[in-house]
Amino acid sequence: MKKWLLILVACIMFITAGCSMEPPEWAKDSSDKGRNKTIKVGFSVSTLNNPFFVTLKKGAEKKAKDSGIELIAVDAQNDAAKQTNDVEDLIQKGVDVVVINPTDSDAVASAVSAANAANVPVITVDRVANSGKVVSHIASNNIEGGQMASDYIRELVGEGANVAELEGIPGSSAARERGKGFHNVADKSLKVVAKQAADFDRAKGLSVMENILQANGDIKAVFAHNDEMALGALEALKSAGKTDVVVVGFDATEDAVKAVNDGRMAATVAQKPELIGEKAMQTAKEITQGKKVDKSIPIELELIKKNK
Repeated sequence: MKKWLLILVACIMFITAGCSMEPPEWAKDSSDKGRNKTIKVGFSVSTLNNPFFVTLKKGAEKKAKDSGIELIAVDAQNDAAKQTNDVEDLIQKGVDVVVINPTDSDAVASAVSAANAANVPVITVDRVANSGKVVSHIASNNIEGGQMASDYIRELVGEGANVAELEGIPGSSAARERGKGFHNVADKSLKVVAKQAADFDRAKGLSVMENILQANGDIKAVFAHNDEMALGALEALKSAGKTDVVVVGFDATEDAVKAVNDGRMAATVAQKPELIGEKAMQTAKEITQGKKVDKSIPIELELIKKNK
């Protein structure tokens, strides 16, 4: 009897131990797989030679850190071919999502296609991709921003005044849309006597503005598609002794906001790059969690004028 009792106790202990064992990998619920996996996001920035995109990247880095995301950010240096190679490298590194800030809205198609072929979801920020499958686009309404700038210029200089336009990189959606918004108002109430691309660059903004002034001395206002060009234009205007010309930029970078508050620049359209970066990381995480995300995520604009 004692022998059978010992056998029974041994059997109960064996069964209890078996129940507490970790189930084999094949038997685990598929929903557990990847639950603790670190999300890896690749971020291709058009250029880090522009304060706006530096701030955008910082916003993404902060949100990624707070969200437990491993972020790999690379600088395309305004080179569409390099951007494609960068995105392909990010795919090889096993990113779960790729965020692209296109150097050129048409040329970025090859980078988006590479991600599509590898089944890596794509998010675009600030500038659109004109082809390929993009899960979500996060940006301000550039057309609305261009209209805001044009309306304010008209308010300051009056209808029919001579104005110049410094355009961004040809082919970028930001340049195209900001220009469209500007002309929606300017073509009806202002006289655009000169417009030329300065590629979102401060040094080019200076040289282009110098050239415009040589041919058009009676300019009352300048709209630049970004603050870097606006600040370059301010230098050219100062050298020419034309400090009364109204200059409106776009982005609300630190230098531009200071120029506005100092009275050297009339205004800048703020589109909150840090928030764009934060939203990109939040959206990337939601995608990896299988959540439905909006195809377009707008970021509110604000016209920054001098504090009174």
